[in-house]
Amino acid sequence: MKDLLVEQNGPIMHLVLNRPERLNAFSQEMLDGITDALAVAAVDPAFRVVIIRGAGRAFSAGGDVHQMGAASGAEVAQHISILNRTITALASLPKPVVAQVHGVAAGAGFNLALACDLVIASDDARFIMSFVHVGLVSDGGGSYWLSRILGPHRAKELLFLGEPLPASQAQAMGLVNRVVRAPELDHETARVADRLASAPAAALKQMKRLVNRSAALSLAEMLEEERAAQALLAETTDHREGVQAFLEKRQPEFGRGGPHGFSSQ
Repeated sequence: MKDLLVEQNGPIMHLVLNRPERLNAFSQEMLDGITDALAVAAVDPAFRVVIIRGAGRAFSAGGDVHQMGAASGAEVAQHISILNRTITALASLPKPVVAQVHGVAAGAGFNLALACDLVIASDDARFIMSFVHVGLVSDGGGSYWLSRILGPHRAKELLFLGEPLPASQAQAMGLVNRVVRAPELDHETARVADRLASAPAAALKQMKRLVNRSAALSLAEMLEEERAAQALLAETTDHREGVQAFLEKRQPEFGRGGPHGFSSQ
C-alpha cells in the first residue's frame, strides 16, 4: 500500500499515514490498511503497542477536500462506513495505541487521534474541528470523544466555531497527554511506547476495556466489571512476577508467561 506504511520495530507496530502531498488526508486504501493492520496487531503476540503518525509536515487533514462536493449522499455514507470500521478497530484493539501528532490534525484526522489511547504532540501541532467550515458535522467519533472528554458546552464550542487549538491548549483541555519540542517528538513517543511494550499486557487490555465501557455503565456495574477483571488478572504470571519483583526490590519482567500473562503450562 502506498497510502499507508506498516513498519515493525521490535514489539511496536508503526502505522504511517503516507499521503504527504494531501497532508495525509484519508483515502479508502489508507483506512482499509489501518483496519487490516489493527486486525493483525490484535491477534499477533509479536505486537504489543501500535503508534500512528503522519508522513511529511502533518498528522492528517482528515477528509480529502479535493474529493468533497461531488460525492452523493450514498457515496459519502459508504466512505463514512469505512472510516467507522477503522475508528471501531482502534477503540476495540486489546492493546494500547499511541497517536504521534505533528503539524495539523484536522477534522477526522483530529478524531483519529482522539480514538487512540494516548496522544503525544509536538509543540507546533494544531488541532482543528474543521467540519463547520465545509457545512458538515463531525464524523469519525468527534461528537462522542469531545463530549466525554470536555462536556457538552466545550464540545459544541469546538464543533460550532472550528477554531484551531495549539498543542498546549489541547493538552490543558485534556485532549492531548503530552506536548514536547518538535525535535523530541520521535524520542518521547518511542520512550512511552517502550514502557507500554514492557508493561503487563493482560492488565493493559483490561484497563482499556474498563475505561471504554465506563461511560455506559452504572457504578454498581462498573464495580462488578472491575471485580471480575481483578479475579482474572490475579491468576496471571505477570501479577505474580510484579509482586515478587516488589518484594525483591527489582524491576519486574512481564511477559514471561506468554503474550497474555498466563502460564503456558
